[in-house]
Amino acid sequence: MFEGFETADVETPGATIHVVKGGDGPPLLLLHGYPQTHAMWHRVAPRLAERFTVVAPDLRGYGDSSAPPTVPDHTTYSKRAMAQDQVDVMRALGFARFAVVGHDRGARVAYRLALDHPETIARLVTLDIVPTYATFAAMTMTSTMATFHWFFLAQPYDLPERLIGAAPEYYLKTMLARWSGGGLATFAPEALAEYVRCFDAATIHASCEDYRAGATVDFALDEADLGHRRIACPMLALWGTGRRSRHGDVLDEWRKWADDVRGRGLDCGHFLPEEAPEETCREVVAFLAA
Repeated sequence: MFEGFETADVETPGATIHVVKGGDGPPLLLLHGYPQTHAMWHRVAPRLAERFTVVAPDLRGYGDSSAPPTVPDHTTYSKRAMAQDQVDVMRALGFARFAVVGHDRGARVAYRLALDHPETIARLVTLDIVPTYATFAAMTMTSTMATFHWFFLAQPYDLPERLIGAAPEYYLKTMLARWSGGGLATFAPEALAEYVRCFDAATIHASCEDYRAGATVDFALDEADLGHRRIACPMLALWGTGRRSRHGDVLDEWRKWADDVRGRGLDCGHFLPEEAPEETCREVVAFLAA
């Protein structure tokens, strides 16, 4: 899926992060979401590599990256910890400042990167999210039914792990099909096979910890920062119009966090880089080249 890209395992103080890297030009970090791996970028990374040096890692606990031991307060899988991983990875690869594009959980890492490490982030792109604090604060019966996994995965260990572990492939494919605009046909067979391969017991536990952190430490960090710290770099927000309406005005939410923010909805479901790769690529390239 990433012909011409090289692979590496980068040792950082927090985790061993598996990456693919390719292309030439200004550095661009791509961060995947749940329940996927870096493979989700396979339809856009080669195009972006024509203009940028593309680095696509697996987040800690996902894919072929290591899964550090968990702790009671879930900070091991906080977006702050995951963001630090990516700063360390990019420095190890020789990049002190870079642009970042994040989807889903990776987008939460990306905006935490922009808040915690403003000197390193030149431009920020988020795909199909609003901030964690805003998501929880705006929950209604309708949106909670649609995003039930936020609460299910955040339940205390090891209830969700046991239930998902009883039929991991069924759970994974069901979630992917529900969130996409076109069901499982959205996904290339080789990408889907990677998601299934990597969705083992360690990843299931790590991803539950990711959501437990979201409901605790990540929410608290957002709450503390809202109104006090702002995203300093230019920002682009894109979202799939097939799912996002329940969250209200996406740009209005991001303007509470950033002064220079623009964006629009794309006619697709949750997985923009796989459902609308050409349009996603055009928007990202135009924004990063501005």
